[in-house]
Amino acid sequence: MATATWNGEIIAESDDTVVVEGNHYFPIESVHQQFLRPSETTTECPWKGTASYYTLHVAGEDNADAVWFYPNPKPEAAEIRGHVAFWHGVDVVA
Repeated sequence: MATATWNGEIIAESDDTVVVEGNHYFPIESVHQQFLRPSETTTECPWKGTASYYTLHVAGEDNADAVWFYPNPKPEAAEIRGHVAFWHGVDVVA
């Protein structure tokens, strides 16, 4: 079971993550939605496509753009459609 935690709260738990480039991508349904806030940030990956982001909001604190996902991944990255990954201090333990 992989677990993502930040600021003392479990953000996501799943035994069905997809590991790409060392990052665990969690199914979106395994993420506690109350912690996610939309972000306007996007970035480009040459082989995965355009990434979008969420800011985590936990216990009154924000972790800007700590969650990323590919809403329309390129065919080479199709396995991460519907999944999110974490960084910026989010602790992921598998």
